[in-house]
Amino acid sequence: MNPKDDEIGHVTLAGVNIFEELGFEPEEAASLQAESDARIAAMIEIKENLMTEIADWIAASELRQSEAAVRLQVSRPRVSDVVNKKVSKFTVDTLIEMVQRIGKKVQVAVV
Repeated sequence: MNPKDDEIGHVTLAGVNIFEELGFEPEEAASLQAESDARIAAMIEIKENLMTEIADWIAASELRQSEAAVRLQVSRPRVSDVVNKKVSKFTVDTLIEMVQRIGKKVQVAVV
């Protein structure tokens, strides 16, 4: 193995526009960053909505997290992550599957 394979050549600091770091012109970099931020925000909103459905179901069913975990076919810590809206720990697909396991249908609308 080449010793340089383990070396990190460059680290982009948090809050820095990655597109500028990649060499895009400032205007284009700003536009790309804004588009990226909007897509991320939209994905977070979708995940939070799905998590709210699951958390509301748990509350309405008066289930303990361990009981909900059995019904959702996940571990109890995963239920805790849903209830606490740890969106980075889930894909949309996983959350949709969990919503379907509680007997709800998920519809996708393109507007």
